[in-house]
Amino acid sequence: MPYVESGEGELLLFVHGSLCDYRYWQPQLAGLNRHFRCVAVSLSHYWPAADAAQGQPFSWSRHADELGEFVDGLGAGPAHVVGHSRGGCVSFHFARRRPELVRTLTLADPGGPVRRDGETGSADAPLPETVNALRARAVQLIETGEVDAGLRLFVDSVSRPGFWDRSTLAFRTMATDNASTLGPQFRDPLPAYTREDAADVRCPVLLIDGEQSPEVFHRTVAALEQWLGDARRETVAGASHGMNLARPGAFNRYVEQFVHYAGA
Repeated sequence: MPYVESGEGELLLFVHGSLCDYRYWQPQLAGLNRHFRCVAVSLSHYWPAADAAQGQPFSWSRHADELGEFVDGLGAGPAHVVGHSRGGCVSFHFARRRPELVRTLTLADPGGPVRRDGETGSADAPLPETVNALRARAVQLIETGEVDAGLRLFVDSVSRPGFWDRSTLAFRTMATDNASTLGPQFRDPLPAYTREDAADVRCPVLLIDGEQSPEVFHRTVAALEQWLGDARRETVAGASHGMNLARPGAFNRYVEQFVHYAGA
């Protein structure tokens, strides 16, 4: 699994979300490498080694297992794990499956639906039809060559209107490099968070949301805050879904304080 690293100390492992790769975490590697060995990975199917995963299924579950294999291979665990959006869900299940490899867990606007107590049905909770229609349209645009329009539609929906056009060239380049993952991702829906699954997470947890993030992320963070017995919550003021890019100073401070607090 491709990765970049900076600094020395305890392992601080960063896991990207949709349309991203290890480049997403550059402000964190630059800001937290004084105290930690900061490592950011690119999951399979994502840039720069997407071709190596051809023929393999695109799977959030496989990505969770990949993290365990990676930390095992690095020989530097247990890790302080930071996951954003879809990567938050992947990291959550990595922590459930391999608790011996996760010292602390930070979930920033974790992706995936919530199944609350008493609700019935599959753990793969269906999304509202309006969301499914928007995602289908975004994929259609990308697959017919209108990549910029498709990415604008999706990115603005998970952040806020106008975010794509205000994004940096570096972010737009990264998302364009990973545009082909959007269709397979939607065909591999994230599982719903449940109280039972949350009980499997045995390490200290930091939950971070953006003040202006879409309400779906606030609801997920609120549910996990209720279910996780050893959880802290921080909100990045003035930021939306990409809070670690928009307000890297605040984001890095919350992570650093939490890791030091949890390790004390």
